[in-house]
Amino acid sequence: MRIGELARRTGVSERLLRYYEDQGLLAPTRRASGYREYSPSDVVVVAHIRNLLAAGLSTATIADVLPCMGKDGERLIADCPELVDDLHRERERITASIHALEAARATLDTIIATAPPTLTRTAAT
Repeated sequence: MRIGELARRTGVSERLLRYYEDQGLLAPTRRASGYREYSPSDVVVVAHIRNLLAAGLSTATIADVLPCMGKDGERLIADCPELVDDLHRERERITASIHALEAARATLDTIIATAPPTLTRTAAT
């Protein structure tokens, strides 16, 4: 299938699909005309990329771990021992980010709580 069809099937823009290719996440074949040719399995690959991005992984990290992931139907599974270590590091990084965001939110809650009631009501409307 061509890039427009992959974009339609995945809901991902053609521009983003080209970016994924530039990052080494997708490897379409090229026709003699220069058009990209994607396989039906690329629809699943794009879904996996989107899920890993949503999990907080960078495209560089995804490029490293995606080839080492197996599939159990539509679900990704860790298929290499070194992958598990990388994923644990990513999980720790995400956890640290969550803690930092929670601390920032607590600071804002403290500052908001000190505001006079008239300002609080104005901001709420």
